[in-house]
Amino acid sequence: MTTHAASSPSTVGLREAKKQESRQLISDHATRLFLAQGFEQTTIAEIAAAARVAKKTVTNYFARKEDLALDHQDAFVASMAQTVTGRRAGESALAALHRAFLEAAAAAEPVAGFSGSEFARMIAESPTLSTRLRDLHDLREATLADTLAEATGVSRDDITPRAAAALLGAVHRVLFQRIQELTIAGQDNAQISATVTAEAERAFALLQPSLADYATA
Repeated sequence: MTTHAASSPSTVGLREAKKQESRQLISDHATRLFLAQGFEQTTIAEIAAAARVAKKTVTNYFARKEDLALDHQDAFVASMAQTVTGRRAGESALAALHRAFLEAAAAAEPVAGFSGSEFARMIAESPTLSTRLRDLHDLREATLADTLAEATGVSRDDITPRAAAALLGAVHRVLFQRIQELTIAGQDNAQISATVTAEAERAFALLQPSLADYATA
């Protein structure tokens, strides 16, 4: 009988790094083709050929074609919930999310909506990507609602965390859309950051009467 030693941590780590490298390579080729040809017009077969992999390899890494374009989606969906989970002592959910948005805007982070004009225009012109982006906003809001329920010690079915998440999600959704609009209009990241930072103050202030002390750590 032949025995096989278990994979060492270094081997597992190397294998995982190789997978991530392959995934990123496929995504990069896909994005290049999407920008050149349009999302709807580009096929999985063309992406596979450009990345020099089998078509099945592409679909193994990316369940949906739109996942190839929106490759920050996991971080996007988790972002608001993670901010609330990591809020500072004495900080409410609203204050934490406001602070985190300002930091993301200053850093021009993709999760906040900074993507470059070509990419923003590609999403705006693609019905498939626009629909998927709305779905991701909904998923982010639902994830936040679950986190707020846990943070306040109530059931996930309770209306309060769901309503709070809807309000907080709406502000983030509007600001994300605003960043995309300004990007398509040709403003650079510094200009956009300055504009949305000022606008965020007004948007978040609208929630102060109802959420100023909600889910305070």
